[in-house]
Amino acid sequence: MNGPVGATDAERAQIKALFIVERGYWRPWTETMLESCPGFVRQYARYAGYPARTGPLSERMVELIYVALDSSSSHLFEAGLRTHMKRALEVGATQADIFDVLHLVAVQGVAGVCQATDILGEFVDLRTSAAIDPKLQARIDRLGAAHALRLGAVARLDPGYAEVLLDFIEQGGPAAGLTPAERSLVQLALHACFTAFNPDAIRQIVPTALSQGLAAGELLQAIQLGAHLAVHGTALGANVLREINGAQREKP
Repeated sequence: MNGPVGATDAERAQIKALFIVERGYWRPWTETMLESCPGFVRQYARYAGYPARTGPLSERMVELIYVALDSSSSHLFEAGLRTHMKRALEVGATQADIFDVLHLVAVQGVAGVCQATDILGEFVDLRTSAAIDPKLQARIDRLGAAHALRLGAVARLDPGYAEVLLDFIEQGGPAAGLTPAERSLVQLALHACFTAFNPDAIRQIVPTALSQGLAAGELLQAIQLGAHLAVHGTALGANVLREINGAQREKP
């Protein structure tokens, strides 16, 4: 149930404290929402904070997933990225962890290339292409599933592209960083988020992640964390409304 617009100062103070505990930040947009719609702030804090509060993933892993989501080219939310990257380092993430996440963010777009090339392959005769070199096929088998990439059509039509892509996947990340299972969690969050929802990639990542020993609850939490990016639209709207109201009050 939403709180009344006319909430008391004490009630608003309690809501603000709850929000900071659950979400770890306070911004001008939340202040605007608190003034006009305190029920939104209270219930969003409870809803958005629920996965991190009750799920099995560590604070470090939660923050690294948020780093991935906010830095993803499907979102590019710098304010959130600053908040969560700082918090990730505070709760034990290393520089290598951060760069590993950013490497996975760069690889995210390749899944679309693979899927589009598969569609292209439906309309051209792949039988006229050369067979995939066994060494290249071995690399595809080893790296493809772990990164949600179906590279068969790509390798048939342009083996050179497949080679340099696999080089980037295999050698473009830091020497240390995330475990393979942690990479699966980050990739699942990236492909499950509504800003770049990719069911085909999810269907590849989930069995890989389960085979790495991850539990369903851990995968579910990684999926849930992506929903919170939608509130950045709310933040934009609240900030614009605050500016409009301020400009109107300043009119003679």
